[in-house]
Amino acid sequence: MDFPTLLQVLDSTVRLATPLLLACLAGLFSERSGIYDIGLEGKMLAAAFGSAATAAVTGSIWLGLLAGIGSSMALAGLHGLSAITFRGNQLISGVAINFLAAGLTVVLAQDWFHQGGRTPTLPAGARFEAITLPFAETLRPVPGLGPVYAELISGHTLLVYVALALVPVSWWVLYRTRFGLRLRAVGENPEAVDTAGVSVPATRYAAVAICGALCGLAGAYLATSLQAGFSRDMTAGRGYIALAALIFAKWRPWQALAATFLFGLLQAMALRYQNIELAGVAFPAQVMDALPYILTVVILAGFVGRAIPPRAGGEPYVKERKI
Repeated sequence: MDFPTLLQVLDSTVRLATPLLLACLAGLFSERSGIYDIGLEGKMLAAAFGSAATAAVTGSIWLGLLAGIGSSMALAGLHGLSAITFRGNQLISGVAINFLAAGLTVVLAQDWFHQGGRTPTLPAGARFEAITLPFAETLRPVPGLGPVYAELISGHTLLVYVALALVPVSWWVLYRTRFGLRLRAVGENPEAVDTAGVSVPATRYAAVAICGALCGLAGAYLATSLQAGFSRDMTAGRGYIALAALIFAKWRPWQALAATFLFGLLQAMALRYQNIELAGVAFPAQVMDALPYILTVVILAGFVGRAIPPRAGGEPYVKERKI
C-alpha cells in the first residue's frame, strides 16, 4: 500500500469511526451511571431522521441538528422514565426503543415525503460541508507532513472535530469533576452515594440525557455529514458495534477512541478492498463487509480479555433497599 492510498484509507477511517465514537461515548456516560442502554441504535436512527427531515423542510442544518438531538433526547427520556422512575428492565426498554425508532422513522418519512421511507436529498446549506483548515493548501507540497495535514487532518465536517474534542472533554468530566465522580460512584455503589446525600435518580437522569445528546450528534452526522439525507435503517447496526467497542474499551474514553477507530478501519478496508488475498487464499467481498460484525461477535464472546462493567449496572435502585 503506497502512502497516498494509506492516507485515503485513514481518511475514510476517521469519517466512518465518528458516529461509532459519538455513540460509544454516549453509552459510556449512561452505563457508567448504572443504566445499560442497548437502545443506542434506535436513538441514532431517530436523530438521523429528525435532522434530515427538519433540514430538508427548513433548509437549515442548524435546525436539523437541534431536531436530531431533540429526537434522540426524547427517546433517552423514555428510557430513563422506564429504567429509573419505573425501575423496568433496562434491556427490554432499549430493545423496545430500537423497534419503535425503526418503524416510526420509516412510517413518518413515507407519510411526509412519499419517497419510499426516505427523505429528499439535502442540498448544500442543509448539510454539513467539509472544512479546510488554515494553511492546508499551502502545506500540501511539503513532503510527509503536508499531505497528512491536508488530506487526513483537514477536510472533515464540523461534527468530526466535535467528536474528537469530546474524548478529552469526556475524560475530564468523568475523572476531574465532582459530577463525574458522583456519576461513576452511582454506577458502582448507589447506596453509598445516596447515604452521602446525592440524588441517585437525578444523577442517572443527567447521564441518560448526555447519552441522548451524544446519540443525537451521531445520528445527525450520519444523515447530514456522512450522507445527504435519511434512508431506511441507515444506522446499519452501528449502535450495536458502539456497544461492543464500549466493552472493548472497558468503559474508558481514550480506549473508546482507539476501539472505534479499529472498527472504522475495518469498515474503511472493506470499502476500499472488495476482495483481498492472504497467504494464497482469496477472501470474497462478503467476508470483508462482515469484518466489523465478526469483530463485534468476538468481543461480545469475551475473546479479547476480561471486561468488568460497573457493579450496579442494570440494577434499578430504590432508596434504602434494592429490588
